[in-house]
Amino acid sequence: MTAFARNQWYVAAYGREIGRELLGRTILGEPIAFYRSESDGAVVALHDRCVHRRYPLSAGRLDGDRVICGYHGFTYDTTGTCVFVPGQKRVPRTARVASYPVVEQDSLVWVWIGDPKSADPTAIPRAPWLADPRWTTVGGMEPIDADYGLLVDNLMDLSHETYLHGGYIGTPEVAETPITTTVDEGAGVVRASRHMADAECPPFYARSTGIEGRITRWQDIEYHAPCLYLLHSRIAPVGVLPGPDGDDPDAFHVEITYAITPSTERSVYDFWAVSRDFAQDDEDVTTFLHDFNRTVVMQDVDALNLLQRALDTEPEGYQELSINIDTGGLAARRILARLVAEGATAAPDAARPAAPGAPGASASVTG
Repeated sequence: MTAFARNQWYVAAYGREIGRELLGRTILGEPIAFYRSESDGAVVALHDRCVHRRYPLSAGRLDGDRVICGYHGFTYDTTGTCVFVPGQKRVPRTARVASYPVVEQDSLVWVWIGDPKSADPTAIPRAPWLADPRWTTVGGMEPIDADYGLLVDNLMDLSHETYLHGGYIGTPEVAETPITTTVDEGAGVVRASRHMADAECPPFYARSTGIEGRITRWQDIEYHAPCLYLLHSRIAPVGVLPGPDGDDPDAFHVEITYAITPSTERSVYDFWAVSRDFAQDDEDVTTFLHDFNRTVVMQDVDALNLLQRALDTEPEGYQELSINIDTGGLAARRILARLVAEGATAAPDAARPAAPGAPGASASVTG
């Protein structure tokens, strides 16, 4: 199992998913209820368990900016403080739930899981095309019943496109072309690049760009551990190469964004988005890219679900074989392990009060 790096930012939702209806998500094993405040539209994130009988707050309702538990009516403000209990005037001092730091950036809602005093919004990596009107974006989210580390491995090694996604985005050249990998250990960033000078044009690009024949294809990955994966994809007819300044105005640009957010030890949220700088007003292209890419994502979902079930049957201590194409994935694993260790030494839960009714906590609601 890939352990959780807790003192980090994770994508909880697209901004469009959160409104005036309560949304429940489990992030790193923690149930969280999200909603937008009526007063300023800011996203609120509260622990999704009432202090009274642990009923999910996301199954309750909103009254203005307050959350009313749907079981017994305990009511909480945006900070998680209980402001009303039924049948009595006094609200117990310990009647509150944790609130989580939240940042909405580039159409994504990020939540901090760890010590709130360490939450630094400037540390969130950027994907500006997701909110840039000069790009057209489609996207979605698919849950996967697998260790989130398996999704990291999957995305860091795109040679699997040839075999798992043949007829969609994969061609023989993807598996045959060597990669170059660089690692910034301090920043927690892994970069892996594959440049194909003469490659088959897969249907994903042929049908969206109209290119006929063979192409020049660039795949440049940036993985910002633990959550954000960026694939800078460029294609052009064979013979079109970047200019002396690295510009490539004759290429088609596609930014593929994944947010890899662990839900539990055996489940992960796979947020995906495809942004393009061409045919931006063509609804047929938009529909095609959404539906086609979702099919590709679901191929990964099915494969990783199957892989997790297979791994669950392996004896403890089984030996894994890695080769050159795994360089980026192994670097990502190493960085994740460091982030996990750093989070453990920082004791991130120390600042989060135990909720009444949880192990190690107690509170009276009489009086």
